[in-house]
Amino acid sequence: MRPFRRKGEELVARFEPAEAHILALLLDQLEQLLTADAEDVAGDPVLDRLLPAGHRSDPELAADYRELTESSLRAGKADDLATVRASLPPDGGTVRLDPEQATAWLRTSNDLRLALGTRLDVQEDTEPPEDLASEEGQQLAVYYWLTGLQGSLVDALAAGRAGRR
Repeated sequence: MRPFRRKGEELVARFEPAEAHILALLLDQLEQLLTADAEDVAGDPVLDRLLPAGHRSDPELAADYRELTESSLRAGKADDLATVRASLPPDGGTVRLDPEQATAWLRTSNDLRLALGTRLDVQEDTEPPEDLASEEGQQLAVYYWLTGLQGSLVDALAAGRAGRR
């Protein structure tokens, strides 16, 4: 991947075909989790991370909070997923984003990192993989690739804000 860079008002990156494919698979997995029947995914630690309880110490308040916010959180995440899908070339290539699309990419890449990091139990001291032959090593490599993607997007967005001051 060529990292995101600002070109005028656009943020531009280039994805290799394999990177676009991996990102599309991750988007599919996230969408499946977010659209699954609540009973089927009850207690899933990833969903708990993506849709956190508003009040951990008070189960009744937490239930009320979830009732008030969950559908709008899910809808926002679904909208962001749709934006990322629509702007991601399925066979790789150049991605061109306006600032609003870039913000959707930022939120979605964060959700993907949270999901993958939760599944892999990534901690502060987790190191990038040395062994890419194992499945966990490959998944960690994807996690760190997402971290780089997100970082380049943050930097490109910040460059635009700095230029406006």
